[in-house]
Amino acid sequence: MNPIVRFAFASFAAPLAFALPALADGLKGAPAPFDKGGVKVALISYISAGDFFQAYQAGAEAQAKSLGIDLRVFAGRQDAAEQREQILQAINLGVEGIVIDHGLPESLSDVVDQALAKNIKIVAFDVNLNNPKIPQVEQSDHRLAQLALDQAIKDNGNSFKAGYVYVAGFAPLDRRNEIWDEVKAANPDISEKARFGNVSDTTAVTTADQAKAALRANTDISVVFAPYDEFARGVKLALTDLGLAEKVKIYSADISTADIQEITEPGSPWVATAATNPAVVGAVSIRAAALQIAGGAVPQNIVVEPVLLTQDQLRSANVQTIEDLAKKIPAFSTSAAATADWIPAAAF
Repeated sequence: MNPIVRFAFASFAAPLAFALPALADGLKGAPAPFDKGGVKVALISYISAGDFFQAYQAGAEAQAKSLGIDLRVFAGRQDAAEQREQILQAINLGVEGIVIDHGLPESLSDVVDQALAKNIKIVAFDVNLNNPKIPQVEQSDHRLAQLALDQAIKDNGNSFKAGYVYVAGFAPLDRRNEIWDEVKAANPDISEKARFGNVSDTTAVTTADQAKAALRANTDISVVFAPYDEFARGVKLALTDLGLAEKVKIYSADISTADIQEITEPGSPWVATAATNPAVVGAVSIRAAALQIAGGAVPQNIVVEPVLLTQDQLRSANVQTIEDLAKKIPAFSTSAAATADWIPAAAF
């Protein structure tokens, strides 16, 4: 999630104490209001914990800094009521744009409408708000799932017993699930033997416990499709604890430095993932908000294309970190989505 979904609780949370400084003199050559500086934008996340979401935030912050945006960051705590309060806070702060990073659509529609009524520009990342005024940024979740599952079939043929990790209600996971259903329909000898999953502030640990139970009950499982890297971490932990790391292969979505270490370590069952650079996705989200604020045209669907990353590929290129990955696989580190000549590149 990406996609995805990397997931503590409080009744109310103020924005983080820091905000990125705006350029005092504005951005030379930029349209209003960026030519004057001081543009306020809020980044409101449903989930903040985990490498993916931290990298997403870092990319958003880097792009905001390059644009002279005063970015107010609200920490996600997997609490729908709190996220609603944060949107209301952002409205009261007088922001000109809000980026909503994940969330539950049914809890957001009315407060988002309040923001739109005040001419605040909204961008949504991996949460489908079903509003033509709101551009949707996504990692091409269909493509993420397809890349990973194509590799699973390449490695294992089109007849195997599978475990599947899934939690409904999260837009990226739901989109990835659509491809899983299509692949099973096209390959009837792929049998889903167990389905499990959890999204919480302990996703990997809880998923590991569920995976152990599923694997003990279904000893013929040879492939696990875990289309979110916290899911994959949990399954890997379960396989290691059960001594099954050599018998079961994991195919996932998303990537981080910690994931790279787990994928490339000796004997790892995690053999492939499809991913975008979360920092790039964060930067694209801020660019989309900036373009709207400046009165520019922004497409309804903004897609950041993923790449397939296999264990063999990462090992042979000696990739050890996300920074290595960005240098050695250029397609991972750039996106032309939602940009303009006046928008500087983000440094991350």
